[in-house]
Parts: sequence; C-alpha cells; structure tokens
Amino acid sequence: MLILAPMQGLTEVLFRKVYTQCFPGAMDYAISPFLSLTHGNLSDAWKKIGDVLPENNIGSMPVVPQILGKEPEEFVELANRLAEVIDPSSIPSSVDGKLEVNWNIGCPMRRVAAKHRGSGMLPYPDEIKSVLDQVVPKLKGASLSVKMRLGYFKDTEIFDIIPILNDYPLHSVTIHPRIGKQQYSGTPDKERFAEAAAMLKHKVIYNGDICRLEDYQYLTKRFPQIQDFMIGRGILYDPALPIKIKGGSCTEQEVRHFVTELFEAINRRPIPDESRMRKTKEYWCLMWKSIGITETQSKQVLHAPTYAETRQRIADFVK
Repeated sequence: MLILAPMQGLTEVLFRKVYTQCFPGAMDYAISPFLSLTHGNLSDAWKKIGDVLPENNIGSMPVVPQILGKEPEEFVELANRLAEVIDPSSIPSSVDGKLEVNWNIGCPMRRVAAKHRGSGMLPYPDEIKSVLDQVVPKLKGASLSVKMRLGYFKDTEIFDIIPILNDYPLHSVTIHPRIGKQQYSGTPDKERFAEAAAMLKHKVIYNGDICRLEDYQYLTKRFPQIQDFMIGRGILYDPALPIKIKGGSCTEQEVRHFVTELFEAINRRPIPDESRMRKTKEYWCLMWKSIGITETQSKQVLHAPTYAETRQRIADFVK
C-alpha cells in the first residue's frame, strides 16, 4: 500500500480532499498530521481533531489519526474517543475491526524534541516503555502503530527500543531511516533500516525520500519483504508519483489542474489574506517544478508582496 505521510500544515484534510478528488485511488490512505498532547492538556488536540473526523473527510482518502505526546492517561482518552467516532472499516489498514492510531516518536522538530516528544524520546527507551505499559492495555477498539526514526542523537538508539516494541501487540512500525538531529538533510541510512526491520516482529513500513519512481523501484528490490511505503515530500514535488508507482500515467495538465484546485481550496478558507498567502507559498515552493515552469517564474510568485498578486502570478503560470 501507498500511505501519505503526516506533514504538519501540509497534508491536512484540505490537501487530502483535493488530491483524492483529482487523483482518486492514487493513495491508499493517510496518516494525519499529529494531534498534540502538549503539557498533558487535551485542548490542543481538540483544536485539530476536526482534521480526522469522518464528517470533515467525506470525499477524501481514509485517514489514520496520529498522536504526539507522552502522557498516558490523555493518550488513552484521545485514542479511545477517536475509536468511537471513526469507523475502522473505512481504513484499509484496520485489523480485527480495530482503528489504527499512530504514535509519533519520530518528529524531528527541535521545539518538539527538546521536550522529549517525537524523536526526542528515542534516546530514552525507558520512557517509551513506560508509555506503552500504560497505554496499550487500556486501548478500546484501537490498535497502536508507531512512527519513528533511527534515533535522535545516534542511529543506533533504535536497537535499544526494538526489544521493547517487540513486547507489545503493535499494529505496525514505520521507520524513517534518519536521526532526529538530521531533520531532513543527508541521505536515509538504508543499511540501518535493513538491520532494524530484520529485528522487528511487527509489520514494517518504509518512509523517507521516495521522490521519484526510480526511488520506489530501488526500494522494492532492496527490501522485497516490505509491502507498504509511506510518501511525504515526494507527493508535493511530483503529485503524479503515486500514479506512476501504480503503473498509471498522468499528464502535466492534470497536475496543473490539481495545483489550481488546491490553491482555489485555500482561497475559499475563512482565514485572513496574509494566512492564505503564507499557505499558498508554502505549497508553491515545493510544487512548482511539477508544472514545468522555470525557477525564475517560481520566484516571481514567492516574491509577490500581496495575496492578490500571488494569485495572479500563479494564474499566469498555471494555465
């Protein structure tokens, strides 16, 4: 299966809906951007819970909710509430009628990691074990999956965590083969991934730098035992990538139509123009190459001083 990676501020429901409507069936399902349990308070998570609610995802690809946090009681409460409102039969990854809920211990953002959240937990296996001990037995109607990196400071930290993960009935483990300190620089360490995958008893999902068809083809040959792959930035660099992976074809005009629809959806959001412009440019700086324009033309959009001018310049280039 092809899984859309969680990218905060990018792969939210607006993107997922437009993508699904333009390219139905290209992605099998998505992991949502994280719902945060900051400081043990559920209020931040509630603010974002609309992103995964079924009534807001009509016409979108199925979405598995992801939680960021290390507060067991709040984690259990949120996961169980999600299992009550999301029908697991709507999620292709569901097993035994249970909703998959993903635990984020891979986020590399410094402000997150500094609080022993996301990949910042990876140097502390005892903390991971403590959370799992208190969460897994109390989940009702949900099964827990984990998304992680090789470590935060060192790429060997994962080897102290794998024996812990193997002690729990987890749904799956997704590994991005970088360390948290790298952010997204450098090259994914495929050798370390191979070592880790061989030690895990759970289904393993590969995530990291699948940006071209050739990347996917290499990985499937290198890891024939891996059946599921998670795509993040690659779908923004080339929205047609999942279609190519599944053996289909997609014209540049179809990609341009998707880009246009995405920006129109942003324009319809009830937010200030400044926020619309920021969101539009955030996507644009990742997607401009996919529509066959020059870097000079791309910069004209990024340097537009107002939202109206941003929209006009995009309209001039995306026809």
